[in-house]
Amino acid sequence: MGVSLMKSDTSKPRVLVLSGYDAASHMRWREQLAALLPDFHWHGLALPPRFFRWRIRGNPLSWLNEPLLQERWDLIIATSMVDLATLRGLHPHLASTPCLLYMHENQFAFPVSSGQNSSVDPQMVNLYSALSADCVVFNSGWNRDSFLDGVDTFVQKLPDRVPEGLIETLRGKSRVIPVPIEDRLFADERDAVNWARPHLLWNHRWEYDKGPDRLLKFLQVLDKRSVPFRLSVVGESFRNQPPAFGRIREAFGDRIEQWGFLESRDDYDRLLRRADIVLSTALHDFQGLSMLEAMASGCVPLAPDRLAYPEYVPDLCRYHSYEQAADTEADAAADGLERLMRCRPKPSGPEAWRASVLAGQYQTLFDDLIHAGKTDLTFQSRLC
Repeated sequence: MGVSLMKSDTSKPRVLVLSGYDAASHMRWREQLAALLPDFHWHGLALPPRFFRWRIRGNPLSWLNEPLLQERWDLIIATSMVDLATLRGLHPHLASTPCLLYMHENQFAFPVSSGQNSSVDPQMVNLYSALSADCVVFNSGWNRDSFLDGVDTFVQKLPDRVPEGLIETLRGKSRVIPVPIEDRLFADERDAVNWARPHLLWNHRWEYDKGPDRLLKFLQVLDKRSVPFRLSVVGESFRNQPPAFGRIREAFGDRIEQWGFLESRDDYDRLLRRADIVLSTALHDFQGLSMLEAMASGCVPLAPDRLAYPEYVPDLCRYHSYEQAADTEADAAADGLERLMRCRPKPSGPEAWRASVLAGQYQTLFDDLIHAGKTDLTFQSRLC
């Protein structure tokens, strides 16, 4: 599927964005880039976010006869679901085009549910794509580090002929530039936090890796301790939902302010400005857009001390992580909430993640890659 992101302008550098599994956050990111950086002429190819195993292995085949891949580009930007190595092999002229791989996530740190078959294919796609790319950009330091650690652990299991310096090569071409948070979300003024009976917001995808079972245990601890609260549970949901959601709604229905997916973005933004504390119980979050958005809107965060959260959630607002002991973690999260209710910290927006701040970093990197592609191709490996 071809996506025209901006009207044609032959005087501008031509950039092709490839999204192999165009989930909502991936779509948002590529559309943001086009809006933030009008000095480039943008085009895109995107595949629907379904049939994960087929998408991550099959996107070069799906795009085999795509006319856009026969054209000349100044820069190609591919998401982490794209098999960039195979794509460049099937279209040899792309070997001389600067290619940036953007890692929204990495398959070495992605938790596998009990219903999934174990396979190294997704990890190998990530690894070969990173080696094929001229620069690899991650949305968080934790994403980068877990990828490099995962590759290191993986190659140590291989029987022979693993090249020396592999991790150093990948580290040398890696850098971190997050998915931006729109400036419009940053609150100038909002109502004061209700510390007496805080409005808790859990705003994540309704799947197992976001920790709904841990949310249930946390709420049960609050109830047992007679801690007053109001609750909103929102986010994208699917046909099969973890049973914890039904139990939460049944047990705490009288305290629920908002439940389920909000179709209107305006309604969701209003909820962000009404809530007091944005909560995470996630076992997987490579950046945490929902947390960052809520923080920008004036919510105080409460998150486990793991994943990318230490990069932007203040120490006071993180509770001890017990990934293998959900009951212990529920008590730690409740302790964290009661600590916040005592200390009453002021909301602090994640200014370094603001779109107008990050736009310059993207612009500079893209300019450097394009310049390298037109002058000295050997410089590409030293850009990052």
